[in-house]
Amino acid sequence: MTAAATGPAATARELIDAVSTGFRELPRHDSSGGPDGPIGWSGYDASRARARERTGETEAVVCGTADAGGTEAVLVAFEFGFLGGSIGAGTGERIETAFITARELSLPVVSLIASGGSRMQEGMFALTQLQRIARQMVRLRAAGLPHVAVLAGPVTGGGWATLGAGADVRVALPGAQVGFAGSRVRPAGADPRAYTAEGQFAAGRVDRIVEPGELRATVARWLSLLTRPAPGPVPPPRALRAADPPRGGWEAVLRAREPDRPRARAYLEAYFTEREPLGGTDPGILSGFGLHEGRSVAYVAQCGTATTPAGFRAAIRLVGLADRLGIPVLTLVDTPGAANDAEAEREGVGPAIAEAITTLAGCRIPVTTLLIGEGGSGGAIALTSLGRTWVTPDSYYSVVAPELAVSILKRGPEQVPATAEQLRLRPQDLVDLGVARGIVSP
Repeated sequence: MTAAATGPAATARELIDAVSTGFRELPRHDSSGGPDGPIGWSGYDASRARARERTGETEAVVCGTADAGGTEAVLVAFEFGFLGGSIGAGTGERIETAFITARELSLPVVSLIASGGSRMQEGMFALTQLQRIARQMVRLRAAGLPHVAVLAGPVTGGGWATLGAGADVRVALPGAQVGFAGSRVRPAGADPRAYTAEGQFAAGRVDRIVEPGELRATVARWLSLLTRPAPGPVPPPRALRAADPPRGGWEAVLRAREPDRPRARAYLEAYFTEREPLGGTDPGILSGFGLHEGRSVAYVAQCGTATTPAGFRAAIRLVGLADRLGIPVLTLVDTPGAANDAEAEREGVGPAIAEAITTLAGCRIPVTTLLIGEGGSGGAIALTSLGRTWVTPDSYYSVVAPELAVSILKRGPEQVPATAEQLRLRPQDLVDLGVARGIVSP
């Protein structure tokens, strides 16, 4: 599939062919809404007639079922050539029917979006279609069915604010225009990059930029990962380094801080045969879905840095999505603690930790945790499963780092090693205390 066939000029049916085979269009009922539409916009009927003649379509969206790389799915594909892919009452009706069909058949939804937003010629009737669409998206979520959006571009206005940004997973073609404000309504001097797929990816609102030639395989992988859960709970990864349990608390801390200790990426690569990441802006958090023994497992992993509010929110998104889809979760804990600078406070680090803790606590699906390095205070507990936690021999878990503990207790810095011993933070201490179920072996 060429870039031209899947770029901004791609038709709805070209987009469908780019990700699927065997497309079967859903029955449709196209009503005019009266002469010149629901608000009597002069010339609207003529505009629609020209759009039908130019595109061969009767509305700005084409909906049906198809095989997307081995997974049967409902497809919602926008025809940008039909009045800019705008959303009117007829468009809303078709999208509503598509989502209802997905629920009735227990199928995922793939939205292929190229839309300028709400249709001006239908006034508020057009804008209320966003509520109609949102209601069906909520019902799809309640049914435990996934929704993947392909942002073919442009994706602006209500197209982005409902089907695009509201999807479970969002992938975009390079250079696609993606943003709430279209090019004609932005403030003068606005940074144009903010309204691109790349800008949204940098902000964590797009999960992946996909080259046209990779689109079919990417959509197929996501649908497979989101619809074929592993039986939970999943086992913890094995330790990647052999070591005897540390003799003292300070030795445990120093061992966990060794720069050559195996980190999250190494554990993920050893545990999964295939992974697809979700977007985020904290480089110290890795989250997404992967294949373990042929079935899907969700993961969120700390990479040894202080976790920011954005990192906790990425974890919340991952765990919430996995819970809704019935996919078991693996968390890898490795952080000196939550970020505690002024910027973290302004961004709401406390509420972010609270939401992460309650999200894990409220999970209906099993969560498995492996402590692979530092387990610092609230930053670590936010991603720790109660009752299903294991530890590696080169890790420690503490109510607070020993250096901070001596400050809180008004002790001198020379008391750090002794305080580490008192905190009972060694792997074997955690097992004895019932905090961990066991120490994993290589």
